[in-house]
Amino acid sequence: MARFSSTSPPRPQQKKTQRPVLTALFDCLRRAHASPAALAIVVTGSGSKAFSAGFDINQFAKSGGGGGIDNRINDAFCELLESGAKPTVAAVRGLALGGGLEVALACNARVATKGTKLGLPELQLGILPGFGGTQRLPRLVGLQLACQMMLTSGPVDDRKALAAGLLDAVVEDASMLLPAAKALAIAIANGEKPRLETLYRTDRLEPLGAALPLLDFASAEAAKRAPHLRHPQLTLGAIREGVEKGGRAGLLAESRAFAEAASLDAHKALVHFFFAQRATKKVRGVTDVPGVSPRPMKVVAVLGGGLMGSGICTACLLNGIDVVLKEVNQQALDAGVGRVRANLASRVKKRKMTQEKADALMARLKPTLDYADFSTADMVIEAAVENVAIKQAIFADLAKACKPDAVLSTNTSTIDIDVVGAKLDPQAASRVVGNHFFSPAHIMPLLEVVRGPRSSPQAVLDTLHFGLAIKKTPVVVRSCTGFAVNRVFFPYTQAAMLAVDCGADPWMIDAAAGPGPGFGMPMGPFRLSDLVGADIGLHVGKNVVESFGERSYPAALVAAMVEAGKLGEKSGSGFYAHGGGRGSRAKPDREGMAPLIKASREGAARQYNNALPQFGPKLGINTAEDIAAFIFYPVVNEACRVVAERVVDKPSDLDVAAVMAMGFPPWRGGLIKWGDLVGPKRIVARLDAWAEAFRPAGLAGFFEPCGYLRQAAERGTALGAGVAAEARM
Repeated sequence: MARFSSTSPPRPQQKKTQRPVLTALFDCLRRAHASPAALAIVVTGSGSKAFSAGFDINQFAKSGGGGGIDNRINDAFCELLESGAKPTVAAVRGLALGGGLEVALACNARVATKGTKLGLPELQLGILPGFGGTQRLPRLVGLQLACQMMLTSGPVDDRKALAAGLLDAVVEDASMLLPAAKALAIAIANGEKPRLETLYRTDRLEPLGAALPLLDFASAEAAKRAPHLRHPQLTLGAIREGVEKGGRAGLLAESRAFAEAASLDAHKALVHFFFAQRATKKVRGVTDVPGVSPRPMKVVAVLGGGLMGSGICTACLLNGIDVVLKEVNQQALDAGVGRVRANLASRVKKRKMTQEKADALMARLKPTLDYADFSTADMVIEAAVENVAIKQAIFADLAKACKPDAVLSTNTSTIDIDVVGAKLDPQAASRVVGNHFFSPAHIMPLLEVVRGPRSSPQAVLDTLHFGLAIKKTPVVVRSCTGFAVNRVFFPYTQAAMLAVDCGADPWMIDAAAGPGPGFGMPMGPFRLSDLVGADIGLHVGKNVVESFGERSYPAALVAAMVEAGKLGEKSGSGFYAHGGGRGSRAKPDREGMAPLIKASREGAARQYNNALPQFGPKLGINTAEDIAAFIFYPVVNEACRVVAERVVDKPSDLDVAAVMAMGFPPWRGGLIKWGDLVGPKRIVARLDAWAEAFRPAGLAGFFEPCGYLRQAAERGTALGAGVAAEARM
């Protein structure tokens, strides 16, 4: 068979933005169809790892939309891959995702190697398959699996794909792939195997009487899971059009749906977030320092085996890092080891790991009561009590016990990194950084890498790559109260508490901020308070008030709950009743909270001389969207302060941190991106109005727009533009 390489340049009449890879593929197909030397055509990837991992997402970012998909591309798929003069077979290995899978779907047959994964993940970017995937996938695997694959963006492996009809054959390894694909292509060309054109197949589609109810059910479920999102419904609409009117009509519907999805804010936000995640790996003054390269952290010593420390140990063990765990006495050490074992046992119970694997990981954990066992550690993570004197004493001991190039890190969430290492000599102090995990540490995806004023680029770079090694998304931040995430989100709870003291219903606020038809957070501020614990909230609140004074709201309600023993999940009651303990289904505890809320409102009225405005229409708050604005606009305001103070290297880092630590809806893009989509002018106008309304009570500072936000509103610039590059970290 003749070989036609896809190295030919784009055709002169086509624009450079017209996907040079596809253009070259189509040129090869035209030559192959026209060549008398070719009996059939095999399409395969040029790399050793993948058929195709998908469409170039950079095209979405450059175009500001869907990358300019047009019907000529779909016409070429139909004419050259599916219905040309000669049959085509896709030879797939490794990955066939997105547009790559759509190329394979348009071929007349598909052969893959073992271990191949196939999927259409476009909905993760706020769009839908645009090269015929909504039409061809259901015709190969049926509507139920096709809808599942598209709506969840989940790939299937070679075994499931073969059983479902997505693949025609699977071979053991790459050396067998092309021979098998060629043999199948020749068999089709010779009439020994049927030539099937996927777009016109109906044999695997459910009968119309079953198909339409199935699509109705999928639409209802998608609306329930993601009521704010339009693109899942657009996807199902395109599928329905093809089922009812045929594949060609479906392609036209798909093209229209793609264009509409690409114009939506969700697409812009999700593409932004995609690139923002990858950008966290590059930090000025850290990853660009000549001669500084990351060192592997092969042994990590963890000081403290409580919930956080044991979670950190688990995260390290799960990713091949040996761990030394130290505690102050045998009882505490045994408890810490038990927590690590329980974390692994949970994975065994969920069938994510075998018991043999769990036992092997536990064998890599070395419990100790002696600092002498820290001598081999590449990094130490201190997870002890939040006490400055104790931490300073610990780090003095660590500087003596550890090797001179070991990274000395702390998991503190409240103490300045520079204060932790204040009593160390300059060489030891340069190795002190923050490793701020979020609980549970082995599950939560974000790691704040806290850079103190004396932290060396080497120590920060090592910690950044340690985060990547344990499968976290690390974000480098400068040391300040609350670092990035906790600082930015302190107004989330405080604005909610202020609203309650002004007469708002706490559970109505939770509904407006939370999942379902609400703003989209995993839980509202009061449900979050119960999860964290009112006692922890009181402690954090005191730090916030001490640091940020006039722009904070010291809610008396939290202190009253602590005094009453209503701590939330840990005590069984708070804003919600938690009859089954932690993780149980929560029910609003209106009766239990009523006297505390009444007393809090009366106390606030006295404290602020009856000057608090009534929550509701007088504040311009009439809808759930208005409630969410009251809660989140102050959060965006604080995020802008964090950007202006250069706590983060770039605004997009804060977007990633907000999504991964707090569950801010990724389809909103993160705090800064969402602020840009809403519009700085709109946010400033409402904050100014609320500042005036609360000025008689002396609380205008809680709402006053910061200079960075106000300047963006006045100049019409984006919040995500950030500060000047030379002024960054």
